[in-house]
Amino acid sequence: MDSVSVKTKKESRCGICCSGCQFLNDNVCEGCTKIEKPFWGDSCPVKSCCEDKNLECCGECSDFPCDLLKSFAYDKEQGDNGLRIENCKKWCNNCE
Repeated sequence: MDSVSVKTKKESRCGICCSGCQFLNDNVCEGCTKIEKPFWGDSCPVKSCCEDKNLECCGECSDFPCDLLKSFAYDKEQGDNGLRIENCKKWCNNCE
């Protein structure tokens, strides 16, 4: 994932910057805040958790950053070395 400039607009539930994603640019996905089901599988546990708690993104949660989010952010194959966690922090600090 590229380090895309972070705006106050929350682009995803977990902190991924959708505006820099090839799947968004190729019209494969509209971003998890706009879809019911991820294009890559039946569900996303992070998306489901946020929506079950009526949160826009993980950064709004009292358990942030939880073990679930950390497992995604630091996954050896698909993680972003914590960038999404930092994005959630920035999004929520700008929206308070």
